[in-house]
Amino acid sequence: MRQAIEEGFILDVLTNYSTYKAYWRLLKKIEDDPHYDRRKAEYLLKSFVDLSEHAIGEKVRICVEHFAQQVQGDIDGRAKAMIVTRSRLHEVRFKRAVDNYLAARCYPFKALVAFSGTVEDGPRKYTEAGMNGFPEARTAKTFERPEYRFLICANKFQTGFDQPLLHTMYVDKKLGGVNAVQTLSRLNRTHAEKKGTMVLDFANEADEIKAAFEPYYETTLLSEATDPNLLYEVMTRLRAFPVYADTDVNAFAAVYFNPKVSQDRLYAVLAPAVERFKELARDERHDFRGQLTDYVRLYGFLSQVLTFADADLEKLYVFARHLRRLLPPDKDGLPLEVQQNIDMESYRIQQTGSGRIALERKAGVIDPVGTKGRYGLAPEEVEALSRIIAELNDRFGLNLGPDHEVTLGHMMEKLDDDAALEAAARVNTRENVRLTFDHKVDSVIQEIVETNFDLYKRITDDPAFGETLKNLLFDQYVRGHRDAEELIKRGESKSLEFKSTLRWSLKEDRRDDKGVTHATLKTVAAFLNTDGGDLLLGVADDGSIVGIERDQLENDDKFMRHLAQVVRNGMGDRAGTCIDPKTQIAQGKTVCVVSCQRSPEPVFLKWKGIEATPEGDFFVRQGPGTIKLSPDSAKEYIRTRFGPLASQL
Repeated sequence: MRQAIEEGFILDVLTNYSTYKAYWRLLKKIEDDPHYDRRKAEYLLKSFVDLSEHAIGEKVRICVEHFAQQVQGDIDGRAKAMIVTRSRLHEVRFKRAVDNYLAARCYPFKALVAFSGTVEDGPRKYTEAGMNGFPEARTAKTFERPEYRFLICANKFQTGFDQPLLHTMYVDKKLGGVNAVQTLSRLNRTHAEKKGTMVLDFANEADEIKAAFEPYYETTLLSEATDPNLLYEVMTRLRAFPVYADTDVNAFAAVYFNPKVSQDRLYAVLAPAVERFKELARDERHDFRGQLTDYVRLYGFLSQVLTFADADLEKLYVFARHLRRLLPPDKDGLPLEVQQNIDMESYRIQQTGSGRIALERKAGVIDPVGTKGRYGLAPEEVEALSRIIAELNDRFGLNLGPDHEVTLGHMMEKLDDDAALEAAARVNTRENVRLTFDHKVDSVIQEIVETNFDLYKRITDDPAFGETLKNLLFDQYVRGHRDAEELIKRGESKSLEFKSTLRWSLKEDRRDDKGVTHATLKTVAAFLNTDGGDLLLGVADDGSIVGIERDQLENDDKFMRHLAQVVRNGMGDRAGTCIDPKTQIAQGKTVCVVSCQRSPEPVFLKWKGIEATPEGDFFVRQGPGTIKLSPDSAKEYIRTRFGPLASQL
């Protein structure tokens, strides 16, 4: 890339790059604090804001005014722009908003939209042809006409689109890796009158774009070859689903490779497979769609460099590519009661950076194309939005309210968006992550001086409160940023332990709820009583992956419910709120990562009559192991760790 830029074959699309960030605030309109899956609720609330008429209107205003004032005169008055949105529904709403804004301001520009299929927005249905006013096949050619200055897209035309007059890109979509390079490189085509390019980005940070481009800037090295045999592995996994048979693939190929067959006939051949897909359970649909995508992506890559003698691979490729487009999405809608009970108090967009994104001159290394053994749904994490506030109020006798809750939300969002912190959390022990986290959270705390001085003063003036808040934020953060495979590489430590199973004795090949489960609960109790930690279930002491399948529970959901139940039975309901188990796929097997936070109160374990005292046994971590404290030692530890009142429990 660097050589091509220096020799004038392409333009540097990172020379004029401006980033923007949206700031918004939602208010509850009811006193109740209902529980929803946290990750899903956060995603849907953000989508609710991003799809709102006001948010899109603000972005359209910035884009059109920027184009009118700074872009339209470039390339001898012929410069064009592309608006990259995050979905087809966003495209539809952006197109309507752009058309309305251009008409209201009497600008002589026109906009086109590019998407496949039909988009439903409420009771109305939209197509590319219907919104543009001419057949879909003419969109690219029509965009060449001088009056058409804006092209709005999501995926279509985002890559592989050659238009030298394309000068500016307005990005409202998360980009990463090679997709970021391909998308922004739509601007790099040269033209005799084209002196440079511009990018206004509402969704990505400059360092994220830099990280995406650097592997391709200088010499690009492949860390290892892509294994062609992966195609057969994915093919085998796809055949295990009751969605299609070889006869369906052959029937589609016979139609597809017949040049006289219409598009409607292709859809008709695929219709039975689509119906069978709809009958799958939700997690199976998610897995099948992921495997289908893997196959299409992997074959598309390998077929460019290899010639396959097996015609079945090509047949499945065209079948999978077309079937994938017709599979109905699993739509997660924001519950109606949530939409009715929240209100957008404020929304503003602010420029956060502008200038050239400088890339380092060094060889980049990229990983080969791979696949995933299984695509599992993320487990739901249901909790009240006000949980941290309630815990602080209980422990310190405070009256923190909604304003403080909003501030904490902004602080967590800032931490979640920190790429360096996320990278550290994925691969390091909790002790090392905490060092990075403390540095980052101190910076975030400084930023709330103007927005919530009351909370800032409380944190800085009361060391106990400040430390407790940091602990809660750390536990909240780390529970969602752990990677099983990376943790396994670290080996066991004071805050990381492996257990092969939850209840199954591998040595005796039988269920052992007493001994095996007790070993797991001891570790959890010790983590809660010390400084927190991560327990990996389904991983042997030597780091080899056994998988939770060995526990002989029917599925992941039953495993998680069984784990939650034994924790409650052994340590009580309050201890159960301090753990956050999640399943991940590691080397094709399912592993459960149990993130344990520091408990605010001492935790005693009572299990199957094994405990030595009526109140239960007290465990702590010592080095990479778990030890049981004697009653006298436990009382002294509790006094110093939890306070004088706790030692009287």
